[in-house]
Amino acid sequence: MLRQYELVERVKAYDPDADEALLNRAYVYTVQKHGTQKRASGDPYFSHPVEVAGLMTELQLDQDTIITALLHDTVEDTLATVAEVEKLFGPDVARLVDGVTKLSKIEAMTESERAAENLRKFLLAMSEDLRVLLVKLADRLHNMRTLHFIKSEEKRRRIARETMEIYAPLAERVGMYEYMREMQLLAFEQLEPEAYATITGRLAQIRSSEGGQVGAIALSIKQALAEAGFKVEVSGREKHPYSIWKKMAERHVSFEQITDIMAFRVIVDSVPDCYGALGVLHQTWQMIPGRFKDYISTPKSNGYRSLHTALIFENSMRMEVQIRTRDMHQTNEYGLAAHWSYKQGGVRPDGEVGWLRDLIEIVDASHDAEELLEHTRLAIYQDRIFAFTPKGALHQLPKGATPIDFAYAVHTDLGSMAVGAKINGRHVPLRTPLGNGDVVEIIKSKNSSPQLSWLSFVVTGKARAAIRRAVRAKEREEIAAIGRKLYEEIAGRLPTKVGKKALKEAVQRLGLEDEDDLMVAIGTAKIDDRSVMEALVPGSARSITDPEDWPKQERAISIRGLTPGMGFHLAECCHPVPGDRIVGLRRPGEGVEVHAIDCLKLADGIDADWLDLSWGERSTGAVGQVRCVLYNRPGTLAEMTGIFAHARANIVRLQMTSRDNLFGTYEVDIEVTDLAHLTRIVSALRASEAVSTADRL
Repeated sequence: MLRQYELVERVKAYDPDADEALLNRAYVYTVQKHGTQKRASGDPYFSHPVEVAGLMTELQLDQDTIITALLHDTVEDTLATVAEVEKLFGPDVARLVDGVTKLSKIEAMTESERAAENLRKFLLAMSEDLRVLLVKLADRLHNMRTLHFIKSEEKRRRIARETMEIYAPLAERVGMYEYMREMQLLAFEQLEPEAYATITGRLAQIRSSEGGQVGAIALSIKQALAEAGFKVEVSGREKHPYSIWKKMAERHVSFEQITDIMAFRVIVDSVPDCYGALGVLHQTWQMIPGRFKDYISTPKSNGYRSLHTALIFENSMRMEVQIRTRDMHQTNEYGLAAHWSYKQGGVRPDGEVGWLRDLIEIVDASHDAEELLEHTRLAIYQDRIFAFTPKGALHQLPKGATPIDFAYAVHTDLGSMAVGAKINGRHVPLRTPLGNGDVVEIIKSKNSSPQLSWLSFVVTGKARAAIRRAVRAKEREEIAAIGRKLYEEIAGRLPTKVGKKALKEAVQRLGLEDEDDLMVAIGTAKIDDRSVMEALVPGSARSITDPEDWPKQERAISIRGLTPGMGFHLAECCHPVPGDRIVGLRRPGEGVEVHAIDCLKLADGIDADWLDLSWGERSTGAVGQVRCVLYNRPGTLAEMTGIFAHARANIVRLQMTSRDNLFGTYEVDIEVTDLAHLTRIVSALRASEAVSTADRL
């Protein structure tokens, strides 16, 4: 553990103007406040904040950050308060300490809810000052270094899993690769102990059997570059054990099949030297096609810049080589922390960096704990691709991203209005995965809105959160619309006319926020008709005890203008279409399910509220289902689909359910306008020589 004078000397070594008295006061304060508290290792608790402060000095961070590191646990774990910290150390330190302080554990919350709530507060604090993140990452790194002292295996695995899923990716996103690699290694040891032991053992074997091979290769690289006139530093190492394991899992290969276990780093004086050195290496050794990446011309979103290539050395040995300048190396290893150095003269990087703005937007859009964790993990996904707008603006996205992800990355409004896309000038489906260097043009319409089906292929947290928020808003709007129609029908059964005043009082009696909440509650059957009538006209329902005397629905509820899947759901068992006589089943929290009147499944709805429904005038559009038995000879399937095309009915699904020597049976889902349209199609099928029988399902 760092002693008091050692910590102060470290800070003064890079920042002579630091307030020595304030640093001493912070050190003494944390020792006094934590007192006799012990860590799981048996060490005094104050050794933890002191070591975290030591990590901050290695990054040469400013005085306020060092003091924050010393005090970051005092408010949570001792009797200290934020107000006391502000009085002793100033408002900036108090704000940072408050941002880093973990939430008190709420036992009523599930593990995911606690993690999500901690993450939510953390991200919001981080958006105001990124030093909160830097201290938190150092705090987590030191906790991971001492994780093995915790006796409970379940707790160790929980902390390791959270580190792997949240903190290591966050360290990567701000460019702190040293922190990321160590966190991953320590978490990997806890989560996959057998794999960890196997891979580290194999690396040790390679190291002992091959002796100084890494050093010999590094020397060969340095000599080749020196002969070409370049002054360089070359270092080599085996690849990170977690990186090797991840590659083995992704490629489904064994350790022996991983051919580029060795990695080398070349440090040069300037950017032109980076490209010059690359040319020398490619001329000296054969490069491996498809493995070259230029992060100098197109840096990663966290500011990472370097040239990456892979070469075949002697004896067919593959190796990875990274080429960068010294400034790039400093930024690459410590990312945003390098910009917070005291040398910056008070100039601080903007905390509202692009990816962080996306995370804050996700916090606002996420509906619950599970969604927040899912969206955040997607947003800090590591493997990236680069795509361009038609005007040349560069956007970085996860691998597998689609035009919808790209549209939301450009702007949330663009994503919401997307109706089509062009990739490199060609029209493509919206679910098409993007490739590196693609130029993406989004076709938009002001009348468009996000589709629920997009959730099946988008991969970014920002897109998924925005789509879910828009779909939920649309769903609530339509449920409220059907609830309003039900309300009007319920109010019509009362003995007196109901006005705005009575409605407002009914909302208060039912303990709801506003009129919209009442309509949603009616639409989702959270409030029954009797309760609504009693709230509108107290006493109107209380006297009726016999269910047979209860006022029945007098007129059908129109579902015209509502969207299937939002305000109501069309039952898949009978596939009703406009023109069918329909009824609705309403169950609490599930909305209205629409069935054809002759559907056999209606017998299962005895526990639901039955509603008399109508399609309303000019309602069009639904999916009908047809079963066709075709003669088993060439061309019959083409003739059947030709009938659908002639009738302008789009095929949604076509499935062969059985086939023998004479016949093939097909089930087909087709988009039709109404019952008459479907009836004409069935009649045309029956008249065809290719069709044995055709029936609506």
